[in-house]
Amino acid sequence: YLAKQPSLRAILRDPRGCEGLTGLVEEQVRVCRRQVEAMDAVKRGAELAVEECQHQFHSRRWNCSTLQGLQVFGKVAIQGTRESAFIHAISAAGVAFAVTRACSRGELEKCGCDRKIRGVSPEGFQWSGCSDNLSYGIAFSQAFVDNPERSRGVSSSRALMNLHNNEAGRKALLAHMKVECKCHGVSGSCEVRTCWKVMPPFRKVGNILKENPDFCNRDPRHGVFGTYGRRCNRTSPAMDGCELLCCGRGFHTAQAEVVERCSCKFRWCCSVKCKQCRHLVEVHSCR
Repeated sequence: YLAKQPSLRAILRDPRGCEGLTGLVEEQVRVCRRQVEAMDAVKRGAELAVEECQHQFHSRRWNCSTLQGLQVFGKVAIQGTRESAFIHAISAAGVAFAVTRACSRGELEKCGCDRKIRGVSPEGFQWSGCSDNLSYGIAFSQAFVDNPERSRGVSSSRALMNLHNNEAGRKALLAHMKVECKCHGVSGSCEVRTCWKVMPPFRKVGNILKENPDFCNRDPRHGVFGTYGRRCNRTSPAMDGCELLCCGRGFHTAQAEVVERCSCKFRWCCSVKCKQCRHLVEVHSCR
């Protein structure tokens, strides 16, 4: 909803402006009242999520298209699909990312750079500069984005699934924090380095979240056997067909002898006698 609002500033000038934001549950309205200054960042995070979703799915059957009006993803967001999982993960990550960025830019009174990262690192460089305060952004995302699910109660399996996906989005941000450094010394030498931690580009987060396992290639670490050697149906356009099952790698064709019962006759009383017939068939298996 927030991503499609034209502007929040006019709405939030009103003391009861948070109540005027469509789509917020009661606890989100409370967070809005406590942190009105952060709502522009929340809107930017929502916009980031929509843009990234449309980029990641631009060549797919469902291209993350949005509906007219305030409802963004329509019924896709409330179904238990991989696409729905991505929507939740990228939305939670988008809010955490945008709020953290606002902290680093000095746009919010309640947060700034991460001052806990101080001193000298084990690698020997000096922590300095403005490290992104991602812990604040994640905490805000948990308080704001997770509330519609928490309001359903922890007994709801759908709510638990959505909360899991929200957290996956935030962890993708946290796991890919990187270190940036600046060299100091005579003539640009690197006698002393000062470094700080920054978030990854949001595009990288989108790429990471989009990589769902496709089970095409063998991956013993994750218990995936791959589809090499699997028999497939050369004429089928469905999932058992060689094109889909073999993940575009092609397939081998071989001759195999099949033994079947044939020329069956009913004998009085109560028995059937058959011959055994042998014939060759083509067998297709994934490369």
